[in-house]
Amino acid sequence: MSWRCHGRSNEELIANLQKNGILSSAAATDAMARIDRAFFVPRGGSPYQDAPQPIGHGATISAPHMHGYCVSMLADHLKPGMAVLDVGSGSGYLTAVFALMVGQTGKAVGIEHIPELVESSIKNIRRTPAVSLLDAGALSVHAGDGKLGFPACSPYDAIHVGAAAAEMPQALVDQLKPGGRMVIPVGRFLQMLMQDLVVIDKLSDGSIKKRTEMGVSYVPLV
Repeated sequence: MSWRCHGRSNEELIANLQKNGILSSAAATDAMARIDRAFFVPRGGSPYQDAPQPIGHGATISAPHMHGYCVSMLADHLKPGMAVLDVGSGSGYLTAVFALMVGQTGKAVGIEHIPELVESSIKNIRRTPAVSLLDAGALSVHAGDGKLGFPACSPYDAIHVGAAAAEMPQALVDQLKPGGRMVIPVGRFLQMLMQDLVVIDKLSDGSIKKRTEMGVSYVPLV
C-alpha cells in the first residue's frame, strides 16, 4: 500500500492527511498540526515525507499516515483528563501529540527500551508546545520494557504500541481500563509479510473485543 501525503511543511502534510481521509478526528488534526515533525527527525532526514524516517539506534519514526490513522482511531479515548500509554515511544512525537489531546488534567506516558532515545525524545518534546505538560508532570517518558507496559500510571484509557508484537502482550491488555482502547501491530516480520494492525476494545465487564484494521509493516517490539 503506497501513500502520497507528503508535504513541504507540517501544515501541508496535515492538510494532505485530511484530504485523503486519514486524519478523521478534529482533535487529532489539531494536535498533529501543533506538533511539528521536524523537531523529531534528525537533521538530514525528511520529516514531511510520508514514509518512516530513521531516528538512530536502529529505530524509526513511523510514516505520517500511520500516525494519522492511529491517533484518529484512539481519539475518543484521548479526551481531556484521560490517561494514555505510548509503547515504543521512540522520538517522542506521538507521546507529545497524545499529551496535547489529554491536556493538563490527563496523563500521557511514553515507554521506550533504548535509554538514548528516551533522553533525545525529552529534548525533542521540549521544543514543542507540549513542554508545559512535560514540566507539569502530565507528560513523562521512561526507559523500560514496553511489553510490560507502565503499571505505575495504569489503568489507561488508550494504549498505542508503535512496534509489532509477535503475540499480544497480556500486561498491556491488563493495564487497559474497561471502556478503553489499544491499537497494536501484531505478527512477525518475515520475508516482507505484513503484520495486522489490531484494535482492542475492553468492554465495561472487562471482556475483550478485537478486530483487525489493516495490514502494516512495523519494526519488532523488543
